[in-house]
Amino acid sequence: MIDGVKLAPLITHRDQRGFFREIFRFSESDSELSVGQLSHSLVEQGVVKGWHGHVYQSQWNYVVTGRIRVGLYDHREVSPTHNTPMEFLVGDGEQPLAYFFPPGVMHGYECVAGPLHIIYVTSGVYDPEDELRIPLDDLPHPGFSQARGASEGPGNPPVAS
Repeated sequence: MIDGVKLAPLITHRDQRGFFREIFRFSESDSELSVGQLSHSLVEQGVVKGWHGHVYQSQWNYVVTGRIRVGLYDHREVSPTHNTPMEFLVGDGEQPLAYFFPPGVMHGYECVAGPLHIIYVTSGVYDPEDELRIPLDDLPHPGFSQARGASEGPGNPPVAS
């Protein structure tokens, strides 16, 4: 597990009408994130997004529909888990969860069942000076290097991640 990353299993309350699921609770006692921006992204099946990170921002992600293979990579030189990769599936057919990563942890994902709707909460508003981008094949990650779809880069700009 990468230092500072959190996987938060979510409880689903079901009945004949559907379900209710609490995704984020930012009370003073358990919040490490001041909310700067709430965003929604649509990603088509087969698309790969990565590697993307932040200098200052932290982020929580929640998959509403679809399924992704998430890759995280600890790019922080002073971290006890520096250069550690992490991979997991999240979304339809998986245990519902929200996941958190701190500044300096690179993230990416492949949409393995789409379309994907993902909600993310960042600790700040979009700022190009806060953006970190690394080409997909420049970091070791077993699932992404053979993945089909588009990665961000020249000629294929990011939509938002």
